[in-house]
Amino acid sequence: MIDKIKHLLIGPPLPTHQLADNRLNKLRALAAFSPDALSSIAYANQEIYLGLVVAGSAGLLLAWPIGLTIAGLLIIVALSYFQTIHAYPSGGGSFIVARENLGTLAGLIAATALTIDYVLNVAVSATAGVAAIASAFPALWLYRVELSLILVALITLINLRGLRETGTFMAVPVYVFLIAFFLMLAVGVVRLLIEGPGSLSANAPLPTQELSLYIVLHTFATGCTALTGIEAMSNGVPVFKPPESKNAGRTLIAMAALMGALFVGSIGLTQAFAVVAGPDETILSALARRILGPGLPYFVVQFSTLLILGVAANTSFAGFPRVAALLAKEGFLPRQLMGLGDRLVFANGIVVLSLVGGGLIVIFNGDTHALIPLFAIGAFLAFTLSQTGMVVHWWREHNSRRDSRWLLKMFANGLGAIVTAVTVGVVAISKFAEGAWITIALIPMMVAVFYRIRAHYRDVGRQLTLRGLPPSIKPFPAPRVVMPISGVHRGIVDAIDFARSIANDVTVVYVEFEPGTGERVRETWHDWFPDVPLVIKPSPYRSIVEPLLEFLDETDLLHNDGQQAAVVLPEFVPARWWHSLLHNQSASLIKSALLYNRRNRGYQRVIIDVPYHLRR
Repeated sequence: MIDKIKHLLIGPPLPTHQLADNRLNKLRALAAFSPDALSSIAYANQEIYLGLVVAGSAGLLLAWPIGLTIAGLLIIVALSYFQTIHAYPSGGGSFIVARENLGTLAGLIAATALTIDYVLNVAVSATAGVAAIASAFPALWLYRVELSLILVALITLINLRGLRETGTFMAVPVYVFLIAFFLMLAVGVVRLLIEGPGSLSANAPLPTQELSLYIVLHTFATGCTALTGIEAMSNGVPVFKPPESKNAGRTLIAMAALMGALFVGSIGLTQAFAVVAGPDETILSALARRILGPGLPYFVVQFSTLLILGVAANTSFAGFPRVAALLAKEGFLPRQLMGLGDRLVFANGIVVLSLVGGGLIVIFNGDTHALIPLFAIGAFLAFTLSQTGMVVHWWREHNSRRDSRWLLKMFANGLGAIVTAVTVGVVAISKFAEGAWITIALIPMMVAVFYRIRAHYRDVGRQLTLRGLPPSIKPFPAPRVVMPISGVHRGIVDAIDFARSIANDVTVVYVEFEPGTGERVRETWHDWFPDVPLVIKPSPYRSIVEPLLEFLDETDLLHNDGQQAAVVLPEFVPARWWHSLLHNQSASLIKSALLYNRRNRGYQRVIIDVPYHLRR
């Protein structure tokens, strides 16, 4: 029953060999990776307006130059990441680039900043989407938390279904938004030419503060949230159809161009028409109402804004699980995060992201403005470390004489590093008291946790290593025994000795998730236990239980000796309870499956758990 519900929600499992075919073309990739960047104009424009309106018309007049400055920053960052995509065709996210060129610590800081940014993007996008539709239907403001959580849940289910279906589904709201918004901007330009500009001094509310450098910098810092989402394209290069780098680079440029046009166009028309938002209304809603009136076209624009903001969280769902998988592969996060789910996506990372993002929505009561101060620090810190790493990369390329245009490339990435570093400083100082301190405090705390997790994994590796341990060759007479293993390490030695002590016929089974791993295990196995037969069982659907149960049924039928093979399960036991969260519970899954199998098939099978206790 559970499997039927699971298949209904996320689809049937896909075999591993289809991973290479589960790629995105440029149109689907633009839909999958760009919603965060394209939709950021909704909350970035809103934050620029809220930052300047306190100074009245004198402040609002600065919206246009601040918008142009942010647009220029967008161009620099986009060109910098365009180079990163081609330098790292296997995926050049901030973690990879910073770690390889600046060291492990810099890589972890970049990864930490990026993961915080991804989580916040889920919360900000969902709450901003609800704010957009609530501007048209004010009664919905009372239910903004519930509606935001529903949006996150829907995006989670869509991403669990797989990359191809995600790209196809996301294409609808992305392209509806682009068409609706560009048509609105076109109508706005025509009306501006016919009617002429409005007067801010007549429409703007009275100032509550004097215009100051702090207000300008504060507004610039909040407006820089418009640049979030660019990183995901460079981190997701492997999911593009070949040639991956070329397609990813072109998609990045297209995304940056669309984003810049939307951002500059909307700010320009807002200022030209002297638009001022009323209470419980976003500035983009006020602009759409001014250009299109209160009729159907206005509601289409607002609904399309809801759609794009609702799916903007998809950029995080495309990027966060991959960053988490990379960190898990290096031992800095639980290894469960690097496992592919039934639909060939990092399902555990997707679920973790949705839970944490939903938690933030509840904690901050669905208030986008309260979440924004935490937002930009992570993105621009990751930008800075990535671009600084690229400067070192091009310098190394120059020393190895592999790139004749190294100086131009290094200059482009160096410029990107400088401007994003300055932006980090501005954001940190101007938004510190409003919540940026939380992000600044979280980064070193998370880095410390990453190092602690890796220390645990290394400690486990040292305790399980076969180095310095002579192979066990003492035979033990016994009946028939089957023993599943996850690899060749010290934790299985006691289990093998025990199996030999109770059985003359001992067969070891290794379930192979990735083609080729079984042969490597076989070579090591024969070096240590040449007298114990090893059977390799491939698992195209990445399940450890089903291939093992099939083998048990096959060997029982083959021997036909009136008994069922006993199963000896080697299992290492962590020293602390929380260490268990960092390991797959394969032995527990196998034990549960065997007990369930016994109840339904009416026969007894002996299950023996041989623990290996790890030290601290």
